[in-house]
Amino acid sequence: MSLPGRNEPKRLPINPEALAGVARAAGRRSLASTMARVPFPLRAPTVPVGVEPAPRPSKLGAEYDTDWARRYPARLARVVLVEGVVRPAAYAIARPMVGGTDRVADYEGPAIFAANHHSHIDTGLLLSTIPEPWRHKLVIGAAADYFFGNRVTAPLSALAIGAIPIERTRVSRRSADDAAALIDDGWSFLIFPEGGRSPDGWGQEFRGGAAYLSLRCGVPVVPVHLAGTGRILPKGTNVPKPGPTRVTFGHPLWPTPDEDSRRFAARLEQTIAALADEARTDWWSARRRAHTSSTPSLSGPEVGAWRRTWALGDRTAARRRAARAWPKL
Repeated sequence: MSLPGRNEPKRLPINPEALAGVARAAGRRSLASTMARVPFPLRAPTVPVGVEPAPRPSKLGAEYDTDWARRYPARLARVVLVEGVVRPAAYAIARPMVGGTDRVADYEGPAIFAANHHSHIDTGLLLSTIPEPWRHKLVIGAAADYFFGNRVTAPLSALAIGAIPIERTRVSRRSADDAAALIDDGWSFLIFPEGGRSPDGWGQEFRGGAAYLSLRCGVPVVPVHLAGTGRILPKGTNVPKPGPTRVTFGHPLWPTPDEDSRRFAARLEQTIAALADEARTDWWSARRRAHTSSTPSLSGPEVGAWRRTWALGDRTAARRRAARAWPKL
């Protein structure tokens, strides 16, 4: 008890929350110091001063694992998505006229479908028109840098369209091994041998991926020509413009004993060029030109860009509104 008139000593205010925060910080420091004393391999190995640590392996791009997308729940979800959303949308926007399905009707087993590539709508259109025995057991070779570049597009591409990452800028043994293993397991494979969409409406030189997989796995390549998709959603645009398209399937192609992947890829390109000629004219005229080796090339004339655009003629329509002949009143 203090004497009267004498001032009592002041007490510092105590905040329970502040004390709890100090205790937690002390606990974290204690845990960190304890973990620092734990030897490898219970913690990451130390790196000497002056040495850069090895980069962590990426789980995106060509390294993205798509095995989960071929399990039953994902396959069921993809069937619902393709049949309930993708196919009705493709038929509403592209209005495809499909021909040549009788040419593959007698074949059974996995196949490699190879098509020309002008638009992002090509994938949905092929998912909607490839015949039923192959449509729902189909994987699509998609550019690893474009479709599997981040944590959003990678799982969406694998789930929605059954895509697997394919390196298009360099030769990748892993991409080839993954695709070959799936084909050997009974899956069919869809690939665009040009490696990317056409920048000007003309085709690009075919690469040897489809031919190599055919030679390696002993399965045929089914050539497919797509016409009209470049008018609906050409490269560089984001809004589709509905219009008619044509999908033409060819006879399954088998490599001959004396063909390597490069020669087989060249023959595949010539076959798709003949299908393009058939779509523009008629079957008889296209076969006559193919017999005389006078089929028009998919790649167009070797001239300037403006001349190539002009040479396309009415095969590409300008994506602009027609000018009004009369003023708006």
